[in-house]
Amino acid sequence: MSLFNIEKNIVKKISYFKSWNEKYKYIINMGKNLPKMDKKFRTKEKLVQNCQSPIWLDAYLKNKKIFFIGDCDAIIPRGIISLMIYIYSNNYPNEIIKSKTFFIKKIGFKNFLSPSRSNGIIAILKKIKIYAFIFLIKYNLR
Repeated sequence: MSLFNIEKNIVKKISYFKSWNEKYKYIINMGKNLPKMDKKFRTKEKLVQNCQSPIWLDAYLKNKKIFFIGDCDAIIPRGIISLMIYIYSNNYPNEIIKSKTFFIKKIGFKNFLSPSRSNGIIAILKKIKIYAFIFLIKYNLR
């Protein structure tokens, strides 16, 4: 499934919930399904900068596609990182780099999350795109 279609599907799923309380519960439940990252991978290099809570994000390449792993101890940011991993994993680096991230606006994160959490989403997205760019260049995946 294309990255665009994954974004469309997640917007559709989250839009199904009418209240932000229900949306938060959905996102929190996504975080509960995120496997814990081994403590040895919780390094300074994997830490997402400018987030209210410490969030770690790592990536690896398999069959020219990027897969992300991440972790956070706080429940809402853990759900958000899980959501971002769901959307961006198993995609080619150039797809990630070119993605327009319309889902952030469509879901309405900026309207309902605190400014620091909204900034955290942007910081996660930035780190995801940096990983994509690094893999694209390092492995000449153009």
